[in-house]
Amino acid sequence: MTEWLRREILDEGRLPLLCFLLGFVVAFVFIRVSVRLIRAQVRWWPGNITPGGLHVHHMVFGVVLMVIAGGALISVYEDGSRVTGTVLATLFGVGAALTLDEFALLFYLHDVYWDEQGRVSVDAVFVAIAVTGMVLLGLQPFELTDDGNFDDAGEWVGRLILVVSALINFALAAIVLAKGKIWTGLVGLFVIPLLWIGAIRLSRPGAPWARWRYTGKTRKMRRAVERERRYRRPVIRAKIFVQDLVAGAPTLETVRGSVEHSRVATEAELDRRIHPAPPPISHRPVPSGTMDGLPR
Repeated sequence: MTEWLRREILDEGRLPLLCFLLGFVVAFVFIRVSVRLIRAQVRWWPGNITPGGLHVHHMVFGVVLMVIAGGALISVYEDGSRVTGTVLATLFGVGAALTLDEFALLFYLHDVYWDEQGRVSVDAVFVAIAVTGMVLLGLQPFELTDDGNFDDAGEWVGRLILVVSALINFALAAIVLAKGKIWTGLVGLFVIPLLWIGAIRLSRPGAPWARWRYTGKTRKMRRAVERERRYRRPVIRAKIFVQDLVAGAPTLETVRGSVEHSRVATEAELDRRIHPAPPPISHRPVPSGTMDGLPR
């Protein structure tokens, strides 16, 4: 472990990134434990910060901390020491965790922390941890690395191949995302074979790709719906179970345990999300620019 830390982290200059990740994870765990204790109304734990009756969300502290730490990192970029960079990166990770933990509030512009929509915050945190972890392991998005091994004669050829490869990978990532495979596209940015697999396989039925390409193809759309329900059910159930453990159940009164809630919520989410995408406007049988189809 010590040898790996020295070879892969210290020698590669990734110590600030590691400290960012550690600060992020520790702060996220701490703030989730804190809000769970506040929600349970534990007497010995400090409650929400409400000066003058105004609830100050912890993302406010996160944004302020990120601005301070980010500005300090920029100011010491040229002549700062490793210790300074490590400390500031840790503080930036803490601020990012406090902010992303309430990402749903920023997205919906409404306090949905304990609602179903609040699970978006947990998804954002998982994405941030996954991306940071892959970069920490030395993976490069789109394999955009310049090893400097091109000789003078073949330099332009090598760089042209690098650019063409990056454009192909970018196109594959766009196709995968259009097929609704967010995690496959995200991890595929670092593991290119996943992009090829995601681009070849069937689209999710509600994704834009299905709307554009499966309109009028009843058999292919039916296969997409059946495949989605079959393979997504255990994934969604595990996801909801983990979210309940991390974020807490949406309601304290009606949920009889995380296992039962994950089972019921999974079927509800499958019924709500897995359905054929509507056809594009250009494929709909309502003439454009006429009075046909309007209410009488």
